[in-house]
Amino acid sequence: MAGKVMTKSQLISNIAEKIGLTKAVVGQVLDLIPAIATHETKKNGQFVFPGLGKAVKSHRKARMGRNPQTGAAIKIPAKTVVKFRVAKAFKDAVVPPKK
Repeated sequence: MAGKVMTKSQLISNIAEKIGLTKAVVGQVLDLIPAIATHETKKNGQFVFPGLGKAVKSHRKARMGRNPQTGAAIKIPAKTVVKFRVAKAFKDAVVPPKK
């Protein structure tokens, strides 16, 4: 079902072609976005990428789990994780809601 995945260089070429910038400038912008997203998520707990979604820092509580091999109960410690919530407009554009 899935076709070929667009590579970073193909994405850079596509953006450069559509907005009339050089590939070098588009490449720099593309490299800068994850750095800014990381910094903002660490600092503020979330980063919104308009039209695409939001990265949110979330805390998971400690919980009891099970070792699937032995069946023994184990304690899973609390930890901080990052979740990405897809924007509704993007989700609806990719997978239209059922009627």
